[in-house]
Amino acid sequence: MIRLFGHYVSKLFLLLGGLELALLFFCVLGGFAIRATYFGGDSPLESDSLYTAAALYAVLTSASMLAMGLYQRGLQGAAALLVRLGISFFLATMAMSLIFYWFPALFLGRGVFGFAMLLSIAGLLILRTVFFHFAGIESQKHRVLVLGSGMNAARIEHLMETEGENLGFTVIKYVRLEDGNNIIDDEKQIELTGSLLELVKEFEINEIVIAVDDRRKGLPVDDILDCKMSGVVIFDLLTFFEKETSRVNIDLLHPSWIYYSPGFHVGVGGRHGKRILDISASLVMILIFSPFYLLVTLASLIESMGRDPIFYSQVRVGENGKHFRVHKFRSMRTDAESDGVARWASANDSRVTVLGAFLRKTRLDEIPQLYNVLKGDMSLVGPRPERPEFVLDLEKNIPYYRERHRVKPGLTGWAQLRYQYGSTLEDAKQKLQYDLYYVKNMNLFLDIVVLLETVEVVLMGKGAR
Repeated sequence: MIRLFGHYVSKLFLLLGGLELALLFFCVLGGFAIRATYFGGDSPLESDSLYTAAALYAVLTSASMLAMGLYQRGLQGAAALLVRLGISFFLATMAMSLIFYWFPALFLGRGVFGFAMLLSIAGLLILRTVFFHFAGIESQKHRVLVLGSGMNAARIEHLMETEGENLGFTVIKYVRLEDGNNIIDDEKQIELTGSLLELVKEFEINEIVIAVDDRRKGLPVDDILDCKMSGVVIFDLLTFFEKETSRVNIDLLHPSWIYYSPGFHVGVGGRHGKRILDISASLVMILIFSPFYLLVTLASLIESMGRDPIFYSQVRVGENGKHFRVHKFRSMRTDAESDGVARWASANDSRVTVLGAFLRKTRLDEIPQLYNVLKGDMSLVGPRPERPEFVLDLEKNIPYYRERHRVKPGLTGWAQLRYQYGSTLEDAKQKLQYDLYYVKNMNLFLDIVVLLETVEVVLMGKGAR
């Protein structure tokens, strides 16, 4: 993993993305060459717009692949790859069609575009097969040495057991430094009898994680310094968890880490850039989804026989704890909370109407929130806004919960991509860890990543309730 614009990304998938971007570019040139050689037409070198069109095709197709989760760990099976690849090319084709419509000079022609698509599909499948054969994910995982064998070390062991396939590291050994509280299995432990640097060289270690329960007892400071000066990467436990899981572990979080850790700051340029993205993207989405406004309105009137309202508004907590009204298409019965008690939505919620179930599954009920984004109450990306009744309870029971309100709430967010819909206190705690990661590392790059990956969530109907 490397830190790119404040966000941790996999070096393996970054390399793959670069190779595929170049491949897609040359596939357009190849398609043009086939068309010119066998079916007549201009030479590639005689077309001034060819390289621009090829670059746009490569970027839009790569963005579509990112949106469909093709650069994430844990993608299982050839079928999943083919389905996501097919949807990616469909999205890229739609985007390129708009480009050709707006800029006719970039039009490639159906023949060139068709050959480019065929070359791209074949090339990507071959490239990925060869790439993962010679640079398998397991062989690229960082070799980690953990200092400690107690409770904190057990947190890493638990992470390995629950999310091992999707992690970018493998623990080689746990170094026993403390007396008594040894939770890790004996065969996974090793005792430090000599130099720590010698141990690092023996096991070809890339990273050392300091996970002792009490740093005041038995921590080999000089040895750690020797390793650091020799080029070995040293992590404290909380930073290591942030890097590997893209969340901030609140069970380990302490104020001093927040003081000294980079992040939790967005400059004036970043804020203005985010606002420009919010306004421009919202206007485009309103234009694209405008037909759905009419269809949902008509369907809602038919379902309720014109008796119930089409829209629904509710008070939510926004930036700095300020209350605002969020707007949605109504998806529940009008008597859903007739007793005045606020409730989380649940799976197969009986309060949801037939139309409402479809709207929630497709996320169409969220479209009116684009008005909140334009108004400035919300952003496209950020922690999802919660109801004041829930926030009061969550702030009492979950430490650092109020810190998620340091930024504007979002239509979509990092927590929505990384964790399923939550309706319990534990779910709220888990989602908060992802929200804090976003608050810490918020920037335009991460916003664009979230927006692209949201496409997969919507198209695949993930997490809807």
